[in-house]
Amino acid sequence: MPKDPAPSAIPAATKPGVPLRGWIAPVFVITLLAALLGTMYLGYTSDPEKNLHDFPIALVNQDDGDILDGKPVNVGDQIAEALIAQIPADKIDLHVVGISESQRLLADGKVYGEIVIPSDFSKRLSILATASVVPGDVERPVITVHTNPRASTYASSIVQRITDKAMAQVNSTVGTQLTEQVKAKLAPAPGAAPTELSGAARLQLAKPIDVMVSPYHPLPEGTGQGLSAFFYTLILLFVGFSGAMIIHAMVDNVLGYVPAEYGPWYRHIAPVAISRWRTLLVKWAMAAVTAPIASGVFLGIAELLDMPIEHAFSLFLYGTLAITAVAVTGLSVLAAFGTAGLLINMIVFVVLGLPSSSGSIPIEATPRYIAFLANFEPMHQIYLAVRSLLFFDGHLSAGLGTGLWMTIFGLLLGVLLGAVATHTYDLRGLYRLGVSHRPAEAVLVE
Repeated sequence: MPKDPAPSAIPAATKPGVPLRGWIAPVFVITLLAALLGTMYLGYTSDPEKNLHDFPIALVNQDDGDILDGKPVNVGDQIAEALIAQIPADKIDLHVVGISESQRLLADGKVYGEIVIPSDFSKRLSILATASVVPGDVERPVITVHTNPRASTYASSIVQRITDKAMAQVNSTVGTQLTEQVKAKLAPAPGAAPTELSGAARLQLAKPIDVMVSPYHPLPEGTGQGLSAFFYTLILLFVGFSGAMIIHAMVDNVLGYVPAEYGPWYRHIAPVAISRWRTLLVKWAMAAVTAPIASGVFLGIAELLDMPIEHAFSLFLYGTLAITAVAVTGLSVLAAFGTAGLLINMIVFVVLGLPSSSGSIPIEATPRYIAFLANFEPMHQIYLAVRSLLFFDGHLSAGLGTGLWMTIFGLLLGVLLGAVATHTYDLRGLYRLGVSHRPAEAVLVE
C-alpha cells in the first residue's frame, strides 16, 4: 500500500488550518480548572473553625446533686445549662445524652468528644467550699473532656479549644457564686470581728473546677496520628483512577484506535473490528483482574511497615471493591465522553474528592458547599469504610455500612453509564475511526 506523502510534500493550500478556538480552548479549560482548584482547596483549609457547622459533641451530666442548708442543689444541672448557652448552637451540635449513649457515639465515631460531669460533682463542690474555711486537704471537683482521635485528630484539637473556652467562662461563674456563698456564711455576728478569706482560699474558690482532657480511645502507634486511614483511602482511589486511564490508553493502542509513542518509537496498528461495548467489557475485565492484585500489594506493604491492621482480610476485600468501583466508573466515563472524560474523572475523583473526604479536616469544619459534596463523593465514602476497618473494629455503624453500600451503588452506576453509552453509540453506527464492528462491514485501514 503506498505511503502517505511527507508533510512537506503537501501543498500549503491543502494543509488544514487550526481554528482560533483550538488554541484558546486549552487556556480556557485550565483557567476554569484553576478556579475550581482554588475554590475547593483554599476554601477547604482557609479557616476550619470559622467554618464549623453541625460539629457533634456529647454532654453527659451524671451529677446526683447535694443538700445545702437543707435545700437540694444540683450544680451539674446549672453547668450543663451554662454550657448549652455558652457553646454556639449554629456551630456545635451538642448531644445531651446519658453515659451509655455517649460511649456508643464515641465508639462509632459519631461524636468528636464528650464532656462528662461526674455523679459526685455537687458534693465535691460543697466540700471545697467548706475546706476554704476549715483546715484540711481537698481536691477540686473534676469535669472530664474525652476527645475522639480515631474519628479525627484535628477534630480532637477543636474539641479541646471549644471546651477550654466554654469551661473557662463556667469556671469563672461558678467560682463567683461559690465565693459569695462562703462569704455569706462567714458574715460576722453584730459586734464581732469580720472573718476574712485567706489568699489561698480565694484563689481556690475563684477556679473551683478542674477540667481534665484525655483521649477516649487513643490511636495505636504506626497510624500517623490517624492519617493512615486517609492515605490508605488515597492510594485505593488513586490506583483505581489512574488505573482506568492506563487501561483505557493501552487497550486502545493494542486494538489500534490510538497510537503509542515511547520516546522516538511510534506504534500504530490497523484498528480491530470490535464494538465499543465489547471494548469496554475488555477494559472492565482488566480492571477486575488488577484490583485484587493492587489491594493485596497495599495490604502487604502496610504489614511490612508494621501498620496496625486488625481486619486485614476485610480491608483486602473492601480495597478490591473500591478499586474496581473507581476503575470501572472511570472507564465508563472515558467510554461515554472520550477525551473530555479525562477531565471529568479528575474533577470527580481528585479535585472534588480530596477536600470532601474528611480525611484530614472533618466535614463539619469545611464550608457547607464542600460538606454537601461529601454526601456522594466517592473518596468520602471510601474513607468512612477504611476508617471503620482500621480504627473502629469494622463496625457497620461507624461508617463501614455507608461506605460499603455507596461503593456498590457507585459501581452499579458506572456499569449502567458504560452500558447505556456504548450500546447507544454502537446501535446508532457511531463507530470509532469509522470502523464498523460488524465483520461483514468492516473495512480495515492499514
